[in-house]
Amino acid sequence: MIRHKRAFLAAGAVVVLIAGYGMLTITNSNASETKTKPFVQAAAAAKPAIEQVKFALAPTDGTMAACMPNMQAQVQVLFTEDQLGGDIFRIKASGLRPNTPFTVFLNEKPADPFGAVEYFGDLNTDKYGNGQNSFKLIVKEAFASTLVAGKRVRVDLNHVGMWFAEPAGDDFCLGAGKGKTTPFDGDGTAGQQVMNSANSLPGAPLP
Repeated sequence: MIRHKRAFLAAGAVVVLIAGYGMLTITNSNASETKTKPFVQAAAAAKPAIEQVKFALAPTDGTMAACMPNMQAQVQVLFTEDQLGGDIFRIKASGLRPNTPFTVFLNEKPADPFGAVEYFGDLNTDKYGNGQNSFKLIVKEAFASTLVAGKRVRVDLNHVGMWFAEPAGDDFCLGAGKGKTTPFDGDGTAGQQVMNSANSLPGAPLP
């Protein structure tokens, strides 16, 4: 309250808190010096840069490349598990079949036979064949754990794959009824794989 002002500020003293710098500056008008002291050490510390990786998906095979010659997909992964409890996976695609749902997976191997996989989201294209989405999930340390011959084993999921979400979706490329039905959708029925990370992320791409 105003009547207690002198209890907090000596005559001629000015106290300034500079937001964002975490410093307390005290200037005494009766002296010629200005003293600056640390206020909050954590606020003054610089934030570390977030680790990330960017890569492109490529057509699964020549048939898909010829069917949609302008298709492309860019992936950005922000490794924010320590800060947010999960990483941020962003995908942006163009040149795909318009008005079509696709499923997105983390894979042990990019192409058939794929190995262990994790279904984590969908990408739906608009009337121009463009689509994008963002997901929060574990990516950097993604793995599958299962029993093999009675022993639990770990399989790292270091690749990305994208499928037609509906069995008839790939008729656009293969002809009516000519594509095989795959299990890569939540309802257990999907079409062919469209794109994967085989070319851009050889070996173990997602650290």
